[in-house]
Amino acid sequence: MSTPATDETPPKVDPVALAESLASAAEKSAKVIGDFAARNAKSGSPLPTDELGLGKAFMELAAQMLSNPARLAESHMNLWWEYMSLWQGSMMRMLGAPAEPVAVPAQGDKRFKHEDWQDHFLFDYVKQSYLIAARWLHEQVAKVEGLDDHTKKKVDFFTRQYIDALAPSNFALTNPEVFRETVATGGQNLVRGLHNLLDDIERGGGQLKISMTDAKAFELGVNIATTPGKVVFQNELMQLIQYEPSTKKAWKRPLLIIPPWINKYYILDLREKNSFVRWAVAEGLTVFVISWVNPDERLAHKNFEDYLTEGTLAALDAVEKATGETDANVIGYCLGGTLLAATLAYLAAKKEKRIASATFMTALVDFTAAGELEVFIDEGQVASLEKKMNERGYLEGSEMATTFNMLRANDLIWSFVVNNYLLGKDPFPFDLLYWNSDSTRMPAAMHSYYLRNMYMRNALREPGALTLAGVPIDVTRVTTPAYCVSAIEDHIAPWRTTYETTQILKGKSRFVLSGSGHIAGMINPPAANKYGYWTSEKLPDTADAWFAGATQNEGSWWTDWRRWLTPFLGREVPARVPGKGKLKVIEPAPGTYARIRADGR
Repeated sequence: MSTPATDETPPKVDPVALAESLASAAEKSAKVIGDFAARNAKSGSPLPTDELGLGKAFMELAAQMLSNPARLAESHMNLWWEYMSLWQGSMMRMLGAPAEPVAVPAQGDKRFKHEDWQDHFLFDYVKQSYLIAARWLHEQVAKVEGLDDHTKKKVDFFTRQYIDALAPSNFALTNPEVFRETVATGGQNLVRGLHNLLDDIERGGGQLKISMTDAKAFELGVNIATTPGKVVFQNELMQLIQYEPSTKKAWKRPLLIIPPWINKYYILDLREKNSFVRWAVAEGLTVFVISWVNPDERLAHKNFEDYLTEGTLAALDAVEKATGETDANVIGYCLGGTLLAATLAYLAAKKEKRIASATFMTALVDFTAAGELEVFIDEGQVASLEKKMNERGYLEGSEMATTFNMLRANDLIWSFVVNNYLLGKDPFPFDLLYWNSDSTRMPAAMHSYYLRNMYMRNALREPGALTLAGVPIDVTRVTTPAYCVSAIEDHIAPWRTTYETTQILKGKSRFVLSGSGHIAGMINPPAANKYGYWTSEKLPDTADAWFAGATQNEGSWWTDWRRWLTPFLGREVPARVPGKGKLKVIEPAPGTYARIRADGR
């Protein structure tokens, strides 16, 4: 049995340097362990709990599988035949004969892109063996009958987490790229990886917080979030940024953007080349963006309706003071879109017309099929989360970020484990991942309300089911024209569910489907000419019927949105400069609130 050939002669390893690195790692490890022990001694070690209800769910799964022994025996026989086919094919390859693979990675699976996974029969055997087992295990879970929908989704999701964690690419001895690097560096990569691991544990205060990008490579207002603007209004929950014009003339009706409050607003203003804000300003729009505060225990009492009154309604008041316009075009992104729908329903109940058009970017109004996040939301899990939040007054942003990362574990967890800890490399500077790591906390009262009333009760779409600021709201009474854009690979706000917004609102709507996912599908500038998008002039009853009649277009949905927005812009007026209206400049963008990091950096 041969091992993969290495390129030329491996470089000489300095044993003194290696010993010094190991000693440094040992010292750092001792400090991390000491700190961890001290914290546990002070706070007491809690008894292990099953907050996710996995024990019960998998016990039900096992009982249902054992109730049909004939099917179980048949599935094991099929697995045995696949392994026999793999063994036969691998023996043929070892003897130099061609053999068709029994299992191949899914298209786009980056874990097995190194050539040795295909070219070297041993690693090819390991890869196929894993893929056979993974496919078999997932199929067994998917085929089990007798489980309720929530339990079925839960065991399916966490089985996939288990499968992903055990991939041979995640282990030094079974990953050919790591194997080569270890031989070439005399193990220095593993020592560097240990340092990276210990640094991440120390940075996470005893919890592993994987570094996804070089945090030192970015600075707000310097090379990220750089579109010129000024903070012109603020309260406890938000700062309002008005951007400097880049044209002599501007359209009369301003644009207000409501971002999600789980991350910072500057996802819409990353770099010059992919900034939606900068592009919109260049289109002659007077752009305002809400920058949500990163709350601590002092804001624990802030509820969803506070985000309405002190967020969207306060922002609309401020925009009117700054521009003199009584209404605005409004964009709501993700959670911001859910809040936008609630705002529209509130204004409809009050018979106030303050929003001329509404744009929903990957936003849920109906939560019937809210995607894989549902596996984390049931009575037991929400009650446990509420207990934690009430002790602190808020939900840690990192906890929610971990949940989102699990939805794409291979891309957002295991790829960095391999790069940072096995290959010993530093993460690559990436603006989007820098933003992704800059999570924000959420007030306990608001987040509890959101989970229970949106995800669990699906009350937003029910007429009169919610009362905000003393007003019963009904989204089915909203007649504001709406542009709804979603992404075909979105794992947070599934596009078939976001499509329901067009069926709930009573105004004239347009639905557009972008390529890619929840972030990349939205932050898709026209100059990049990536992903494309689907459009249709009709809005049938179901999302699948819409897609069947849709036309695929090249480029970015931004240009389609800009054409749709034209009738709602009004005439051209002299461009508005922040601070020249009734609102004075408080500080330059991106502002103080955006700079408050939950991780203390």
